[in-house]
Amino acid sequence: MAQLRQEVDPGEVGLDPKALDRLDQHFAHQVDEGHLPGYLVSVTRGGRVAHLTTHGHRDLAAGLPVGTDTLWRIYSMTKPVTSVAALMLVEEGRLSLDDPVADHIPAFENPRVYIGGSGDGTETRPAAGPILVRHLMTHTAGLTFGFYHTHPVDALYRAAGLESSVRPGWDLAATVDLYASLPLQFEPGTQWNYSVASNVLGRVIEVVSGQPLDAFLAERIFGPLGMADAGFCVTDEQAERLAELYGERDGGGIEPIPGLPLRGRPRFLSGSGGMVASAHDVHRFMELLRRRGELDGTRLLAPRTVDLMTRNQLPGNADLRAFGSRPAHDERGNDGVGFGLGVSVVIDPARTQAPSGLGTYGWSGVATTTFWVDPSRDLTVQFMTQVRPKSSHTTFPDLKRLVHEAVKD
Repeated sequence: MAQLRQEVDPGEVGLDPKALDRLDQHFAHQVDEGHLPGYLVSVTRGGRVAHLTTHGHRDLAAGLPVGTDTLWRIYSMTKPVTSVAALMLVEEGRLSLDDPVADHIPAFENPRVYIGGSGDGTETRPAAGPILVRHLMTHTAGLTFGFYHTHPVDALYRAAGLESSVRPGWDLAATVDLYASLPLQFEPGTQWNYSVASNVLGRVIEVVSGQPLDAFLAERIFGPLGMADAGFCVTDEQAERLAELYGERDGGGIEPIPGLPLRGRPRFLSGSGGMVASAHDVHRFMELLRRRGELDGTRLLAPRTVDLMTRNQLPGNADLRAFGSRPAHDERGNDGVGFGLGVSVVIDPARTQAPSGLGTYGWSGVATTTFWVDPSRDLTVQFMTQVRPKSSHTTFPDLKRLVHEAVKD
């Protein structure tokens, strides 16, 4: 069992130990106040782990502490992994970013776009063009999530039983066909809307590769990178290290809530949010990206492909707030941040909510997990806990500010 370990003193790689102590104290206070059960944070520079802290509990009721071997539901941090898998197929010539999705999933042959009405009175028209693979990877396909409550198409997803992205008991193939039967919110490529697109991409990977998504990721990514605990389910041995999932109470504090059903292979393999991983696994994945597709002699992607993945792909170099569908994405945190092929990308540090280097990329998960890579400062950061918030919170901006204060040169 591989575990993440600190490899170098912070000062040796240009990090301020006192500032990193302030970071630890800040989040320890969040644990002491009952806002977080526990956490792990790592800061790596030049590929060497310079700061690694665990604090609090992975299971409050059982009194089990967070350890470097704790397993975390990483939810939407699955999406960049799915994107890497798709880009591997692109490099092999088996898939193209400009392929119509219908070439691989016939149910998307005749997409229709919402124009008015609601429920049974919904009006649509044929889309002007096809949904492309690149639209899935940039979340510009016109798809949505049922848990949004900002557009009539969101309500159609809920009416179809898709509030949590999948109907109970359905597999990936059937669920993706159901997505295809629903109207698009907008013409493909004309807006950004965070959505079920990565689930569709996962199904494309299955069709093109001829393998289930979990098997493809295990064989082509997890195994070669030494991501020993990464996957879509946990064994009996691994289950002992899995962190409990918590949700915020209305009156304050946190309480246990149901999480991903990770015991046994899931029927629905979600390329959008189905993964579990350790801090070591996430570190290995971040390092693959930081090193532009190669790690310890294993190359999964060409440097130019990683550069494409981590460059803003939105038209006119727009940010998420300007190009995002409103009002779902009209928020301060989207200022100065664009989107690549499965990751967010900082395009204007002067406008971001928290200090960020130009070109910094990464993504987060709904249980308050996050990672980012800052190429300008040769820095990678991850933060792991297991709390699903009820509303916006300052955890990620606070983390970015505190890490920024620790970088001396």
